[in-house]
Amino acid sequence: MSSRKIAIIEDEAVIRDNYCDYLQRYGYQVIGYPSRQAALTAFNVCLPDLVILDIGLADDIDGGFELCRELRIRSATLPIIFLTARDSDFDSVAGLRLGADDYLNKSISLPHLTARIAALFRRIEAMTQTQPQQELLIKGDLSLDTQRLSATWQGEPVSLTVTEFWMVHSLARHPGHVRSRGQLMEEAQIYVDEASISSHIKRIRRKFQEIDDRFDQIESVYSAGYRWRT
Repeated sequence: MSSRKIAIIEDEAVIRDNYCDYLQRYGYQVIGYPSRQAALTAFNVCLPDLVILDIGLADDIDGGFELCRELRIRSATLPIIFLTARDSDFDSVAGLRLGADDYLNKSISLPHLTARIAALFRRIEAMTQTQPQQELLIKGDLSLDTQRLSATWQGEPVSLTVTEFWMVHSLARHPGHVRSRGQLMEEAQIYVDEASISSHIKRIRRKFQEIDDRFDQIESVYSAGYRWRT
């Protein structure tokens, strides 16, 4: 049985209970919250291992976005999944820019949802299975610690999400090699459209540029993907 704790923030009780009941069958400890404030009150005591949240929470039209922003301030690596009926490109890109690891429509099947959750947890568990000589990847001013899922640039910490960390890892471990959007999705274990991958890359660049305004290590290769400069 899994000891992973999942929080679901969903204002519609029937939907919330349905998700909770289904995921509990897989051994997860699941707690549902009807509002952003109820979730934050609980998170002030202890953060869960993964958060699933809707965007619109009753009268709090963009409450999920605000909650995602607040959670990212508290933890750069907490896995966050948007599960919402809002399927516009604008909302999807906005959610990923705020630091979510995945963005799913409520039309997704419960088995598929469970698979995406398991994929996120596998990435976290991978750090405990990494051999000692593989724990630290150093490329010039970049240092990636796969045990702690932490990154530094020029000795300064870079606050990357789990998804962003593995994207940078994918690029940096083979400098000069072009990684397609499909390869980045596979290695980060997410499945989104190309625009979402571009949003992740832009967000990653901004985080490095906050430390070094001359950062230009991630190069776009037209119609092919991205590469880490040699």
